[in-house]
Amino acid sequence: MMISDKKRVHIVYPYLLNPTNPISVNLIGAGGTGSQMLTALARINQALNALGHAGLNVTVYDHDAVKRANLARQLFTENEVGLNKGVALINRLNRFFGTNWKAVPIRFAKDGKEPRLANVTISCVDTVAARIEIEEILHLAVAKARHRDSPIYLLDLGNSKDSGQMVLSTIGAVKQPQSNTFETVDTLPSLIEEYKNIQNNGLEDEQTPSCSLADALGKQDLFINSAMANMGASLLWKMLREGLIEQRGFYLSLGGFRSQPIAL
Repeated sequence: MMISDKKRVHIVYPYLLNPTNPISVNLIGAGGTGSQMLTALARINQALNALGHAGLNVTVYDHDAVKRANLARQLFTENEVGLNKGVALINRLNRFFGTNWKAVPIRFAKDGKEPRLANVTISCVDTVAARIEIEEILHLAVAKARHRDSPIYLLDLGNSKDSGQMVLSTIGAVKQPQSNTFETVDTLPSLIEEYKNIQNNGLEDEQTPSCSLADALGKQDLFINSAMANMGASLLWKMLREGLIEQRGFYLSLGGFRSQPIAL
């Protein structure tokens, strides 16, 4: 069997590069990483608009309320304690950036009302079970029928105390154009698909709430979430700006100040 010497790349779904309407984005989880990611998405939207792109239309899903232990590590203020995390963030962000994004103060789940779908889903949840449920919802939606807001990409971010990973996957295959220069890859596997026996080790886990900020900082480094969000947002920006990627994620260790890309 011949081994191709062409560079492996994924060419982004073409509609996302020059859409007629803002790209629909679901941000699931508005805690440590999600609160930082939302600000990064607003910056991406502003930059895309300046380049003549329709930008993003973001909906945040989170059922949790702001606690005092969340302050400093998550992007909330003292005055927002007790408010729903997604609602607090969206209200503040819409005032600052002039957007009209939405918050849904419930879990993104199969039970109850069917969640709104989006072209890009960004998962910042803290358990494997939640990740599995999100993927099931997205793949089931694609199996039914494709429409303007059908899921195309899933960005999954997770972290432990001072390390983490981000994995970009496709929801089904994204048709690739013929190329004499590159070996194109149409399907990007998810973290769950690649590691079927994955455990919570290495993923953010806040099943036991912290009683104080000091306690929370013992479980999570102060800057791991913002580092994860910025690197993850950088991959999304590259997708929308250049339309071609050679990596589908990264591993990050703040303890050793190291990052490792995940090749296609």
